[in-house]
Amino acid sequence: MTFTADAAAVGVRLDSYIASLTELSRSAAARLIESGDVLVSGRVESKKYLIKEGDRVEITLPEAEEYEAEPENIPLSVIYEDGDIIVINKPKGMVVHPAPGNYSGTLVNALLYHCRGSLSGIGGVMRPGIVHRIDKDTSGLLVVAKNDMAHRALSSELSHHGIVREYHALALGGFSCDGGTISLPIGRHPKDRKRMAVHPAGSPTAKEAITHYEVAERLPGVTYLRLRLETGRTHQIRVHMSHLGHPLLFDEVYGGGKTQFEKRHARRFFGQTLHAARLSLTHPRTQERMEFECPLPEYFTELLELLRQKN
Repeated sequence: MTFTADAAAVGVRLDSYIASLTELSRSAAARLIESGDVLVSGRVESKKYLIKEGDRVEITLPEAEEYEAEPENIPLSVIYEDGDIIVINKPKGMVVHPAPGNYSGTLVNALLYHCRGSLSGIGGVMRPGIVHRIDKDTSGLLVVAKNDMAHRALSSELSHHGIVREYHALALGGFSCDGGTISLPIGRHPKDRKRMAVHPAGSPTAKEAITHYEVAERLPGVTYLRLRLETGRTHQIRVHMSHLGHPLLFDEVYGGGKTQFEKRHARRFFGQTLHAARLSLTHPRTQERMEFECPLPEYFTELLELLRQKN
């Protein structure tokens, strides 16, 4: 792949520039540079090379290694299961599917064992059955397809906003209103490929993102929110809340981890305080409307108790 640097990229390190334009991490980009698989206007440069306007960056990617997720006997919290779908209450800290550097201990590994291989193949060998995802440190509900018919039906319903996903979250700061709608496009962060960001309207690199929220409870320095996704962009709630100046409690990626409360309890809690509490969908075979709920996890209720004690 080849990129030509524009004025906005001037002064950016070569490894950072590559990471911002690809799915590669900065360290992976650095390894490619060091192995001679990156040329800048026909020359081999170091990872610290600073981009100049008009630089032509050519990247040669190695062939992807074959990998297939393996079944692992990992306990699952199953909310519902039949021959077509399975609804899981995913714990905080569990990755949904294998990815480079994280090939075991994922929800997919657990599902392959639990379902004895009976999962939709549409997502490929790395993501069998996975219709939608939630972040590693987000807990709560997600539905998995056990066959291709179910996968197609659920994916279609998801794309047409028919699947309702409601979340509970703790966000830093106070809200002057009792609720609202955030409609701001989201795309890859221009300088950090691991993050997403709000983009200007009309940006060709961003997608529409709509989040509805309401205040459930006002607490000292924190607001307890209920949110509903109309779209499902990567990190959507976390990005929208951070953009409003209300990052989620303990979300170090998007601006949390800096308050005195977070510093005081850093050894006890980790990761964004976000829980997928309710899921509503149409069953792909029976066409019955189904609704699933799961209670707040222990870490979330402990945080609420601590914050309420401050009143």
